[in-house]
Amino acid sequence: MEWKLRFLSDIENAIIFYNMKGQIGVTTENIFPVIKQFLYSDHEIFLRELVANAVDASGKLKTLASNGEWKGELGDLKVRVELDEKAKTLKIIDRGIGMNAEEVEKYINQIAFSSAGEFLEKYKDQAKGIIGHFGLGFYSAFMVSSKVTIESLSYREGEKGVFWSCDGSPEFEMSECVKEDRGTVVTLYLDSDSEEFAHKERIEALLNKYCKFMPVPVVFGKKTEWKEGKEVETDEDNVINNIDPIWTKAPSELKEEDYMNFYHALYPMEEDPMFYIHLNVDYPFTLTGILYFPKIKERMAIDKNKIQLYCNQMFVTEHVDNIVPDFLTLLHGVIDSPDIPLNVSRSYLQSDANVKKISTYITKKVSDRLEEIFKEQRENYEQKWDNIKLFIEYGMLSDEKFCERALNFALLKDSEGKYYSIEEYKKVIEENQKDKDGKLVFLYATDVQNQYSSIEAAKALGYNVLLMDCELDSHFVGLLEQKNENSRFARVDSDAAVNLIPKQEEVKPELSEDDKKALSELFKAALPQGPDYNVEAANLGEKSEAVLISQNEWMRRMREMSSIGGGMNFYGSMPEMYTVKVNMENPLIQKIWGDRENTSELLHQVVDLALLSKGLLKGKALSDFIARSEELLKA
Repeated sequence: MEWKLRFLSDIENAIIFYNMKGQIGVTTENIFPVIKQFLYSDHEIFLRELVANAVDASGKLKTLASNGEWKGELGDLKVRVELDEKAKTLKIIDRGIGMNAEEVEKYINQIAFSSAGEFLEKYKDQAKGIIGHFGLGFYSAFMVSSKVTIESLSYREGEKGVFWSCDGSPEFEMSECVKEDRGTVVTLYLDSDSEEFAHKERIEALLNKYCKFMPVPVVFGKKTEWKEGKEVETDEDNVINNIDPIWTKAPSELKEEDYMNFYHALYPMEEDPMFYIHLNVDYPFTLTGILYFPKIKERMAIDKNKIQLYCNQMFVTEHVDNIVPDFLTLLHGVIDSPDIPLNVSRSYLQSDANVKKISTYITKKVSDRLEEIFKEQRENYEQKWDNIKLFIEYGMLSDEKFCERALNFALLKDSEGKYYSIEEYKKVIEENQKDKDGKLVFLYATDVQNQYSSIEAAKALGYNVLLMDCELDSHFVGLLEQKNENSRFARVDSDAAVNLIPKQEEVKPELSEDDKKALSELFKAALPQGPDYNVEAANLGEKSEAVLISQNEWMRRMREMSSIGGGMNFYGSMPEMYTVKVNMENPLIQKIWGDRENTSELLHQVVDLALLSKGLLKGKALSDFIARSEELLKA
């Protein structure tokens, strides 16, 4: 008798054995080449899928035993993976619920009919830890196998064993077999293209990657020990997984060292994390996990995709972009949820209402935890601020809801190394740092050493200067200006100290148009070629610099922002522009201007000093300056 395996078709009322032969009922005769090439993006996934099926079978039996539907002894429920390297066969063995002939017809011969999905629907309030939902996991075996067989015996009394075999074509064979123990044995005959999976080290690595936290013990061979100078097998099963990872436990059961030990088990080469967050929610969705704030050694050398996604303790992916906001992908750790919908490959996530709720919940938990540490462990929080600053700023710039919360716990650090919340800092500077228009001016430096003289000049006027040395600060100051009305930020070297926070209208030197033109030509002749210089006369006080070179605050910010992306490449391609302020009240400038035909050397010296202070004096110009300085010293 010939049979076809139907694609989601009705189940036959009776199954006839006697060396039955049939054809897999699918919509195309070429389904197996499609499965082999395209079912999963990575063929190694087959082992995860088959072990997950075995774990599910064990979980179903435990559910039936717990609710009284089955009275038998559970006994050993370990899932065993056995490899024969010589024969190139791989077996996945369980003592779970097993299948009878009708169930093999229903769940194996009809591709994409998920037994796990049906079981979950029936026992949705009792069955926990069932992984499979799609019904295609078993067929992943054909991605690496030339032949697959199944031997299965249902847990029910009086059932007979079932043998099923398929060689990777739509043809299958199904017959009665003798099997004494309940459960299922799936045997893969690895094909020549997949012999990499016929090596113990490869299988062990895959089990450790995908199955190390599955909820049923998974055994691969025996443990070994060194004896008489060589490694020998013991009688003890080599259980590769931890069935009770700490994210499945209540926080009250755990100590600090448990969280640290788990972190180092996940990331052996990493330093201790700075903070952690334990996620545990069961309504309106189920989500558990632990997220860690890693210590960022180099702020732009950040490892993303270090959050591992699990579904009922089965590893799915490290790409959680669609589950958590982008800035949270800087965190490390584990998220486990059966409520995150996955496509057939389980490697990419589909956005839906649950995913959005989960994303919102995780963002809230992160915000809550940071605010809690800020309020209750302020000193500890300040000590770690420099390492989490990039993360906080990234979050505030990219996620509006997080930004609203973070405004309460984001810190500002001044050039003296003192930390303030935003509101605390506003109170510190509100009396002395308002300009003539009533705007509160936040002064900041990006490099204490290179901008030392400008910082000191501002401090001499009683101003406080922030240190904004994070790579995102050019974006961040703009955000803070938006969030704090009637305020602005100014870099401390963007103008003379007296002009950073103008208290009154600037009084400019009285020069005729001809004199302005002559002054511009005189100083431009002493400036290097390349950048665009705008020369203007200014009254900065007789003790201020003779020449001050600065960049427009807004244009400089745009250029800095374009250098790290953000769709502002237009500004990055524009030529650099500088304002050259000639301090007409400085005695040296008065001397140069009064005798401009005979003070060429002095002119070049003051211009070069201004360039040097901004790091703009290089190459031959720098060499000439040094030689000229030596001559002046000799004189």
